[in-house]
Parts: sequence; C-alpha cells; structure tokens
Amino acid sequence: MGSGSLIRLVRRFAPEAVFALLFAGGLATGGAAVLAGLPRFLDAAMPGMAARADTSLASADDGFAHGVARFAVPDGFGESRYAPQVLYPVVTNSFPDWLNQAVMAARTGPAPALRGARASNSGLPLRYLRPVIAICIDDLGEDIAGTDRAMALPKEVAMSFLPYAEATPFLAQEAGRKGHPVLAHVPMQAVGPQNPGPMTLKVGMPADEIARRFGWDLSRVPGIVGINNHEGSRFTADAAGLAPVMATLRARHLFFFDSRTGTDSKVGAVAARYGVMTAQRDVFLDDDQSAVSVSAQLEMLAREARRSGVAIAIGHPHDTTLRLLAAWLAKDHGVTLVPLDEAIKLKSGRETAVAALGPVQQGQ
Repeated sequence: MGSGSLIRLVRRFAPEAVFALLFAGGLATGGAAVLAGLPRFLDAAMPGMAARADTSLASADDGFAHGVARFAVPDGFGESRYAPQVLYPVVTNSFPDWLNQAVMAARTGPAPALRGARASNSGLPLRYLRPVIAICIDDLGEDIAGTDRAMALPKEVAMSFLPYAEATPFLAQEAGRKGHPVLAHVPMQAVGPQNPGPMTLKVGMPADEIARRFGWDLSRVPGIVGINNHEGSRFTADAAGLAPVMATLRARHLFFFDSRTGTDSKVGAVAARYGVMTAQRDVFLDDDQSAVSVSAQLEMLAREARRSGVAIAIGHPHDTTLRLLAAWLAKDHGVTLVPLDEAIKLKSGRETAVAALGPVQQGQ
C-alpha cells in the first residue's frame, strides 16, 4: 500500500477513531452514565432515524440532572458528511413595520398632504402616509354630563380640565384610565372683562405668585401631559408673565398647547427659550355652535391637514359639537387621528424643517 493510499485511509476513518477514543475515555471515567446515555446519542446521530423533541426532565436513573432536548432529524440526514448539520429550528419573521410602510410609500407615492412639496422636506416621519389631525376638548369638569360624553370619544382625543371645577380630580383620573391625553386648562387673563375663574394668572403679578397659582392649577388635574390656556389673550402676550410658567413646565416635562385666543401670543417664543414643547391650534370647532358651522369647521380641519400635513382643533363639550364630532370621526376623511402630544411633536418638527428651507425653496 502506497503512502497516498495510507493517507486517504487515515483521513477516511479519522472521525471514527477519534470517537472511539473519546467514548473509551468517557466509559472509563463515567461508566454507567455513558452507557445509559448511549441509546439517546445513537438515536439522534444515526442516519435515517427520527428523534422527537423532548424537554422533560430525565429521571435520576438516566444519570442526568437536567432536561434533554431532542430535535427532529429528517430521513437521509447524515448520509453525506457534507450535508449541513443544522439542528436549530428555522423561524421566519415578517418585515418590520417601517419596511412595510416604506415599500407602500414607494408604490403609492407621497401622502396627499405632501403633494406639491417634497416629502423629504415635509418634516413628517415616513410612517405617516396620510395627513394627521389632533383634537382637544377643553372647558371640562364643570359640566359632568358633557364631560362624560366627551370621554366617550376615541381615546386619541385630548381632554382638558378646568382646575377649579369640583369634580375635576375624579374626572381627570377617569379620562386617563380611558387612555385620553389629559391637560390642565389653566385660567389666564383676557384682554376683555371676562373672568376666567379662580387662580387666574395675570399680567404684572410677581413671578412667585404666578408660580404659586400655577402650581395649584396643576395639582388639581392628575395625570396631565401638558396644559392649554383658558382665555389668556392678554397673559399669553406677556413674555415676563410666561417665564415662570415655562420654567415650571420644563421642570415637569409638560407641553404648552397654545389655544391662540389672541393675535399677539408670545407662547412660542418663550417656550423655545425654555425648551418647552409647544404648538398652536389651527381650528376652533364651535365658536358658532350651529350644526352647519361645526360641520364646516371639521371639514376645514381636514383641509388644513391635507395642506400642511398636521392640523389641531379645539372644541367644547356642547351637545352639537360632541354629536357631530363622534359621527365625523367614525368616517374616513383621508386623515389620521393621533394624540395631541404626537401632533405637537410633528407640527413643531415640520415647522422647523420648513423654516430651514428658506423662502425660495418653500415656494418650489
């Protein structure tokens, strides 16, 4: 026999020789435990044999102190030394949501709100393939029946409670349990003679008095994610008065949703200085409480969302508003209802992105 033939013979039987040596060593040291486990080993290792999954604990007589997992071995497995020896189950996973949405966007084109402007410049995340809207119902707490009907709206609709209403703490907790974003509807001084209610924040007050009153307002509404102003056309125009309000909001990680009751609001500028998230409302649903007017305002909300990508509305717990809003939200108007805080984030991000384009690019 030549040296080449000898080498091939050694290579062919080397695995068997190694196994024999290992088995002999194990038998010498382990004895009964090795013999007890031999049928299991042969059952899993021999070609053409089927082994079933068995994760139960082996008995003490088997000489094992832990569970033994056995895997299904298909017919013909191991007949070739070159066959892939994969003993782990193959699990298929669906595409992640972001990839599915990206594929859909590529097939259908940009969302309606982004047509006429480049999607990459819209400031909206790719996952929003349609314009988004948010709705806040405020003046809640005093009218218990109206508040209860408002809380029957979809959970994305924000509920804003008057701090001084006697039932506010209980009702705000209930709104939070139902999944609604909860806000404090903070009384602030108006330009006219209107009285917004107890603990109103007023222009010219010392900063510590504003902070004291504001702290009381917040303490009355449990579970809040932010605030919006009740009245406030004069107070929101006063940067000095807004400073202690923004300092408190920043410390508590709350946002300021500007009801925009006046034309000279400084909320955005002061909030930016303090790093507080903010945005203004786009539509009042029920300044005119007639059914025709409320319906028209709802359609305006959808149009504004399609135009700019994000639109936010404020409404009140009037019978007409709640009835029409519930019916309107039950239908598809080509927009997606999102929680108020999410819409504020999107609105702020979009405005920042659009501002960065400059006037020339915005006009393209």
